[in-house]
Amino acid sequence: MPRDSRTPLIQKIAKQAHITFKGWKPSTSGDNKLFAEQQGELVSLVTAVRAADLKIAPRKSNSSTGAAELQSPPVTYMHICETEVFSMGVFLLRSGASIPLHDHPGMNGMLKVLYGKVSVRCFDKLENNLSVGSAPPQLEPPLALYQTSSLRRSVLRSVVELSETSGPCLLTPLRDNLHQIDTVEGPAAFLDILAPPYNPDDGRDCHYYKVLQTVSQGGPEGKSNEEQQGEEEEEETWLLEIPQPDDFWCGGEPYPGPAVSF
Repeated sequence: MPRDSRTPLIQKIAKQAHITFKGWKPSTSGDNKLFAEQQGELVSLVTAVRAADLKIAPRKSNSSTGAAELQSPPVTYMHICETEVFSMGVFLLRSGASIPLHDHPGMNGMLKVLYGKVSVRCFDKLENNLSVGSAPPQLEPPLALYQTSSLRRSVLRSVVELSETSGPCLLTPLRDNLHQIDTVEGPAAFLDILAPPYNPDDGRDCHYYKVLQTVSQGGPEGKSNEEQQGEEEEEETWLLEIPQPDDFWCGGEPYPGPAVSF
């Protein structure tokens, strides 16, 4: 039997992620045939991964609302590996938990559900933000004057529900770069690959946003997933950059799966 068949799948994924994103540049990736082929190989590997491959047991829903649960983080993270090229880990979300709308500046990403089900809403910022001296949009509720500098024009690209049988959800610096992740009907976990990793010193800090609603048209906050998924045209909307929400924080826990090495 070939030796490669004994290599853990997560090691193969890490190796292919390194190959795919090493030397990656935003200016050339769109027309780079080699990058597309390498990314396709990575997608194939990530599509096959399951919770059992990482020795992660699906969590059960907990209906308790005791003090211990209320004080525990709604989301935890299992660190697998991080290099200058990419980072990889697993996010575990309690039933009813959400990862607020946030961005990935200049980054690629892959999200693969390991158990449970999540709803992912993807946005992109548009270039023509509110210019100095221009009239702000009519929002409900209206913003304070000082908040207009934090307004970002954006477009809702897609709303999808993903389970362990779904392929990975991809993001690039220019497409689906902002997303919000909500659990659906119970706890969930997903493998997360980011390339390059977050690094504030290199201009890759994480920013959080709130979807706003204009007076003239209802925003996506008031629509069901089915209504949003059924929309054929992408919807332009406004986002407000905000601090990390008080009700969201992420804890850490040990990764129990096969070790990854380079």
